[in-house]
Amino acid sequence: MGTFLTDVLCIQHEVALYDTDPKKLRFVFNTLRLTQPDEIKEFEPELLINCVTLKHTIEAFEKVLPYIPKNCIISDIASVKTGLRDYYEKCGHRYVSTHPMFGPTFATLDNLSTQSAIIISESDHMGKAFFKDLYQSLRLNIFEYTFDEHDETIAYSLSIPFASTLVFASVMKHQEAPGTTFKRHMDIAKGLLSEDDFLLSEILFNPYTPEQVQNIRDELKKLLEIIEKRDGDGMLEFLTKVRKNIE
Repeated sequence: MGTFLTDVLCIQHEVALYDTDPKKLRFVFNTLRLTQPDEIKEFEPELLINCVTLKHTIEAFEKVLPYIPKNCIISDIASVKTGLRDYYEKCGHRYVSTHPMFGPTFATLDNLSTQSAIIISESDHMGKAFFKDLYQSLRLNIFEYTFDEHDETIAYSLSIPFASTLVFASVMKHQEAPGTTFKRHMDIAKGLLSEDDFLLSEILFNPYTPEQVQNIRDELKKLLEIIEKRDGDGMLEFLTKVRKNIE
């Protein structure tokens, strides 16, 4: 996502990309490449976008904050915001927190009109305005949530499909003649498992995830009981409820 945002921003803005691994900077366009913290100080950014995984987000902030101006707005695009609100309130910088709800695995990056982005409502006004303009230029559907509302939403919209797909894939066996539904599920599983392990973990370690996974377990238990009893009326009732859920 860091490279993607760099590509999007570098036409209309002066952009620098900092990474401790120079190999990751080889293919960026119209962008200043930085590999040393002192170079960040020379660049004097007005906005810092932290694009590392949640596990290292605060660590990355701590490493570069001594080299940025006091008026620089700092930001993250983390998929789970746990701990970030407390950090921002103590860091001494204005901040803006957002979450582009798409990635290179499933999204078509040249057509994002069906994708969404969340902007955290507690963020700095100028920071929110910047990202709102950016996301509108990408034709994203924009939503504004609090930190807590964001993590609740992510637990529902990502943890449920992630957990369901992982359980599906965990019981898979090779199929000589897979059906259409099986192949579609398998394509989703392969796409999900091509994501970074830390990304998958941070989504599933969201504090709001256990409740959602518990809901999956409860519904699986009901379905198993219906199947074991060959309960036709129970199955009809279950399918009717499911159809209403996806209307």
